[in-house]
Amino acid sequence: MPAKDFLDLEEKKNLQKALKEEERAEVRERILMFLLLNDGKTQREIAEFIGCSLKTVAHWCVHGDPNNIESLVEHQFCFEG
Repeated sequence: MPAKDFLDLEEKKNLQKALKEEERAEVRERILMFLLLNDGKTQREIAEFIGCSLKTVAHWCVHGDPNNIESLVEHQFCFEG
């Protein structure tokens, strides 16, 4: 798990802007995951807050890139089980 405040100020501002502008709800959730991680929340806390599985949060924390919003677009697999 990344350390609290792992995002620099520019990365954080870019994610906050994307959170407001992104039309796809699932991508907004994934952006929110990174912002909450940066705030010091655990993956379990994030899963409970968002209402998804811990496996989903763990997946996006590993495979998502906070500097590339398109990396947060759904892959072929669904992890919401």
